[in-house]
Amino acid sequence: MTLDARAPDDRDRQVLDLLRGWLPGRRWYPAKGASADLSLVGTLVLPGGLSDGAQVRVLLVRAHAGSVDVVLQVPVVLEPVAPVPAGPADASDDGVLGRAGGVLVRDGAGDPRFLRAWLAAAEGPGADVDVAAARVVTGEQSNTSVVLPGTDGAPAGILKVLRTVAAGENPDIDVPRHLVGAGWDGVPAPLAWATARWTAPDGTPSTGYLGVLSAFVPGARDGFELACEAARTGTDLGALAHELGATVAGMHAALVDAYGTDAGTSPAADAPAGVPPVPATGPAAVAVALTTRLAWATAAVPALAARAAGVREVVDRVAALGSTPPRQRVHGDLHLGQVLRSGDRWFVIDFEGEPLAPLEARTRPDLALRDVAGLLRSFDYAAAVGGLGGAAADAWTASARAGLLRGYGVQDDPGQALLLRALELDKTLYEVVYEARNRPAWAPIPQAGLDRLLG
Repeated sequence: MTLDARAPDDRDRQVLDLLRGWLPGRRWYPAKGASADLSLVGTLVLPGGLSDGAQVRVLLVRAHAGSVDVVLQVPVVLEPVAPVPAGPADASDDGVLGRAGGVLVRDGAGDPRFLRAWLAAAEGPGADVDVAAARVVTGEQSNTSVVLPGTDGAPAGILKVLRTVAAGENPDIDVPRHLVGAGWDGVPAPLAWATARWTAPDGTPSTGYLGVLSAFVPGARDGFELACEAARTGTDLGALAHELGATVAGMHAALVDAYGTDAGTSPAADAPAGVPPVPATGPAAVAVALTTRLAWATAAVPALAARAAGVREVVDRVAALGSTPPRQRVHGDLHLGQVLRSGDRWFVIDFEGEPLAPLEARTRPDLALRDVAGLLRSFDYAAAVGGLGGAAADAWTASARAGLLRGYGVQDDPGQALLLRALELDKTLYEVVYEARNRPAWAPIPQAGLDRLLG
């Protein structure tokens, strides 16, 4: 069922006052380093009476600071206590946010009472999970994930509580549902999902997802951690990369079955001010996008001007191609950290894309090879983090790259290879700017990749 938000009451406003000091310390809070204006959009009261007299609420909080303007989901559990003055959290209990009048306010994300109420309100096939044994995953940055063991031998599940909620489709929920519906099993199957209706700050009625419970992949290893360990121990990654390439090819085929291909009736990207719109499809779209990326990157990192001629040569070659593959639904943010290795197979996860990006940008059809380019760039980072350098790094990444491309099926098509080179250049130019601004010590990683791509 879809939950309907109601207007906030005095208790909700008291809880919001507690959140003003708590939210900035959360890893998923999007307005770090800024003084955000926090206000209540609405409140969801999850159905079902609790035996201890507690109540489960989900506060929809608008955080507005500069370019950040989002609606956040903050589940809380309110426990009746003896009336005491409102105050800060008890430092001895990490789950307590503080007191608001006659209730104790607890963070709801990993609380069994919230989890039980969430499952009761969710749609989907469901799962037999033990909420009392829930474990919140540490290290999450944009959402909160909770592992729920199965009961009586049933498979476990993992609940992702979406911290930023938005109206409309959520790719991290809808895409796996479509892939499973198309018969592809390389993605953890969605088991339950919850939706809500609320009124946006501009007065627009909105309906969107609150979260999803998916099948838990047992014994899984993060793809990037696995690759870093392989680099650190000098273990060749070619065979595993080959299997990963085949998995990604299967995902792309299933996405075509589920969503079809795009005829190119809308722009492929939003053009910056003063730049002509990018053509919808075809080689010209890739050429113009790479030209625009080069201009942006060179303005941010002037030293890139020395490599501009090499990038323009690739632009000219791409523009001369006769055609490009049809655009289709893609992962959109694929790298080694978005895949899991369990047993003898790969799984692809995290289809949400950038949570703060507009939904239209995250669901826009694109070239499937852009996902492949993202994985290729990950190998350079894994080699560096794993401690490889010089000829050893070159040999290790060359084997991984070749394996991925063979598995995906790019090796024997010169046109695809050129297109992939352009897409990887686009990604690498972005990385050069990102590292220069945020992690200068890592700047040599994309710079070396840029030099290799330019020959």
